[in-house]
Amino acid sequence: MEKTVNEIAVLVGGTVSGDGNCMIRSLTSLDEAGADDLAFAVPPHIEEARAAKAGALLLPTGTEGFSCPVIFVAEPKAAFAKLLTIFTPPIEHVVGVSDEAYIGADVQIGEGVTILPFAYVDDHAVLGAGVTVYPHAYVGQYSVIGDHTVIYPSATVREHCRIGARCTIHSGAVIGADGFGFTTEAGVHTKVPQVGGVVIEDDVEIGAHVGIDRATLGATVIGKGTKIDNLVHIGHNCNIGANCLIVAQTGISGSTKVGHNVTFGGQVGTVGHINIGANSVYAARSGIIGDMPEGVFCAGFPVQPHAEWLRVQAAIRRLPEMVKKIKSLEKELEGLRGND
Repeated sequence: MEKTVNEIAVLVGGTVSGDGNCMIRSLTSLDEAGADDLAFAVPPHIEEARAAKAGALLLPTGTEGFSCPVIFVAEPKAAFAKLLTIFTPPIEHVVGVSDEAYIGADVQIGEGVTILPFAYVDDHAVLGAGVTVYPHAYVGQYSVIGDHTVIYPSATVREHCRIGARCTIHSGAVIGADGFGFTTEAGVHTKVPQVGGVVIEDDVEIGAHVGIDRATLGATVIGKGTKIDNLVHIGHNCNIGANCLIVAQTGISGSTKVGHNVTFGGQVGTVGHINIGANSVYAARSGIIGDMPEGVFCAGFPVQPHAEWLRVQAAIRRLPEMVKKIKSLEKELEGLRGND
C-alpha cells in the first residue's frame, strides 16, 4: 500500500509539517525506519526520533525541530495503531463450512460463518453471524459464540460456555475447564463436580494458553472489553469487571471479584474469595492477600502502596552497607564497655 503523508494525516485527523506529498509505503519502528517508512514516537523517545531515518514521523502535537515530514496528532500511539489496520492486509478465508470440519447435531450457524477444516463444533452449539473457527478448535455442546468472534487454532470452548460478540480467543486457550475443587477426607482428595459455566462478555480478547475455569455453580464471568495476555489463569467463580488488563502469567484464585478498569502486571497473584476495587493498578509480581480498595497503585508481596514499596526496595539495596555499619558499631560499643 502507498499513501502520501497528506493522505495519512486525513486518516488520523492530524496536521502536517513539511512535504505532505512524500510517499509512505510501510509502517515500522524508529530504529528500522527508512526513507519509505512512517514511524511514531512519544515521550521519552522524542530524542530517539530526531536520529531516525524515517521518511515521515507521527508525533505529539507541539513537538518541534524535525527536518522530515511530520504528522502531528494528540495520541500518536493510538493513531499508529489505526494505521496498522489500514496498511496490513487482512487475513481472508472462504466463507462457509468446510466439508472437513465436524458439525454435530442441532448446531445453529449464523450468516457469514467460516468454519475451517478440522474444526469441531459439538452438538447443540450456537454460532452467531460472522464467527470464524480455525482448524483444530473445539466448541463444546450447548455453548454459544457471539457474532464476529474469532476462535484461533487449537483453542477450546467447553460445554455450556457463552462467548460474547467480537471476542478473540487465541490458540491454546481453554475456556471452561473444570474448576479446581476438591474435598479432602482421611487424606483422600475427592473431586467436587464443576457444573457451572463461563460467560465472556463482548469485545474481550483472550491470549494464547489462557485457562479460564468453569464455575462450580453459576458462572465465571469476564467483563466487557477486558483484555487478557498469554499464560493467565483465572479460577472458578471469579468475576472480572469491564475493561480490565491482565498481563502474562497472572493467576487469579477462585471466587475473586475484580472491579472495572483494573490492571494486573505480569505474574501478579491473588488469594481467593476477595474483592479487588475498581480503577486500580498492581505492578508486576504483586501478591494480593486480602480485600483491596478502589483507585490504588500497589506493588510487592504482600502488596503495599507503590511509593512505600519503592522506599522499601531502596532500603533493601542498602542492607549490606548497613550490616557492615552495625557490626562496626557493635565492635566499637564492645570496646567502650571493655574500657569501663
